[in-house]
Parts: sequence; structure tokens; C-alpha cells
Amino acid sequence: MPLHPQAEALREQRSEAGTPPLYSLTTAEARAADLADIQASAGHPEPVGAVEEFTVPGPGGPLTLRVYRPAADTVPDGPLPAVLYLFGGGWTLGSLDTGDAICRRLTNSVGCVTVAVGYRLAPEHPFPAAVHDVAAAARWTAGHAAELGLDPGRLAVAGDSAGGNLAAALTLFARDQGGPAFRHQLLVYPNTDCDADTPSVREHDDPLLFNRRSVAWYWSHYLADPADGADPLASPLRADDLSGLPPATVITAEYDPLRDEGELYAEALRAAGVPVEARRYEGMPHGFFAMAGVLDDGREAQEYAARRLREALR
Repeated sequence: MPLHPQAEALREQRSEAGTPPLYSLTTAEARAADLADIQASAGHPEPVGAVEEFTVPGPGGPLTLRVYRPAADTVPDGPLPAVLYLFGGGWTLGSLDTGDAICRRLTNSVGCVTVAVGYRLAPEHPFPAAVHDVAAAARWTAGHAAELGLDPGRLAVAGDSAGGNLAAALTLFARDQGGPAFRHQLLVYPNTDCDADTPSVREHDDPLLFNRRSVAWYWSHYLADPADGADPLASPLRADDLSGLPPATVITAEYDPLRDEGELYAEALRAAGVPVEARRYEGMPHGFFAMAGVLDDGREAQEYAARRLREALR
């Protein structure tokens, strides 16, 4: 179908404003522009019961975690399920503030504690730094579940775009390195293959939308050595064995160069015996999941993601 009218209106706004593609900016400029754009389209952040931020030991130094708790009168007494959330931004952009509105909505809608991870960014810290950071955060969260008021048997991981890539990589890492065990993985338009040459990559070259040049720019920052892209922790679609991974929800967008590799990953998980539910949002561009304030489908996708996580974490 054509680009959704709401998404087309955003595209026209960018055209009229002369908004440059992020890949044409310096890294510092792109980080600032990306955050401003996300905060402008995310909608009003929902209030939650409490938000606290602290640091935990990481492989490259202290890691910042931001923990969102639902209001006490909205959830049952006792340990709560937890969702580890990994923000997007091509491993190069993004911060804890990037995913703030999403984390708040999931916290309220799922009735869980959401733990957002401030992993290290490329190019300053290329692959596999981010993978090792999120793995350390996952282990710390599971190991300190009692003091956090969490049920370590009800832990899920979620992420959008590069965060979806890291979520997929984390489940592989955890399976092979002794945990923690995840009840579910939510992958929102994830990168799954650094050299993907799919129809969706070839088709999408609009400079006013996330496009194939955007994808290449992010990978060029993340991989200090292009050969690292063959590692399944960078390109999960290249894993020889996807069996034994947690059930998955995979969300993709029609007007997204990452569409096909996300759907191919869902198919590969299913072929390996992993329960998967995949949903494509027609007429939507990459990034729509974080645009719940201006795109109706963005809000609906967040509600769908929350339902899937809520069911998985019962």
C-alpha cells in the first residue's frame, strides 16, 4: 500500500524544513537531531510509579540502568515480571532518553518493571562492546532480582532497530553462556544481517526516510572490522543454530529497508522450533514504533507489543 497518510505528512514536513539525513551529519549532530526528532514524535511520556537510575559493573566500566516501576496500586503484591529494554539508534545514536516514552508505556501496559540499559555506543566502542554490556546488565538484573522486587523466572528482553538486534544477540549469548533465561524476546524491526541484500534494502532509498544508506552508515560505525559482521552476535540471521531460544514477537514495517531481514529472522526462528508471532505494519516507515504521538499505528504497535509481553510474563 502507499505510505500511510500520517507518515506521508511527516515526510512532507521534513521536505519543507530541509531536514538533512542523519548520515550526512557528524556523529554529535546526528545524536542530537535523532533524540530531538524522537522526543517530538513519541507523545507525552506517561507517568509511572517511580523511575530510578543507577550504575552497575560493566565489562568496560560502570553501566547506567534506568528502572521504571508501575504504580503499586496497579499491580499485585509480590515480585513483578521484568522487561530488559534496549534502545535503538544504529548502535551509534540513542540513549536512555531515546526509549523513555516506550519504557513508560510498557511498564504501565504490561504491569512490569522495565530496565533500560545504557550500553556503550559506536564508533567509540564498536562491536562487541554493546553486546557484552547488555549481557552484563541482564546477568546483574537477574542476579539482583530479589532486591529489585523482580521474579527472575519472568524476564523478557525487548528492543527496536539496533536494540532489536542486540535483543536477538543477547538471547543467543545467554543460551550459550549460561543465562539468564528469558521468557520472551520482542524484536521491533531488528537488524539481523550486516550484508543483507534483500528487496527491501534495494527498494528503499528515499533520503527523507530511513533508507539503505542509513543502514550502511550505521554498520560502518558498529563494525570496526567488516569481517566481524559474520559473527552471529552481530548478524543473528547467520547463526547456525537458533533452537532453544525464547518465543518471539517480531514487528516489521513495510517502508523499511530492514523489513525483509526481520521477517527472514522470524522464519528462521520458526524453522528452528521457536514459537514466533510476526506482524508487518503496512504503509509504515522504519522508526514508527517510537512515534506513538503522531502515528496511530505506532501506538497500536506498542499496545500489541505490550499484550504479547503481558501474555508471556503471566
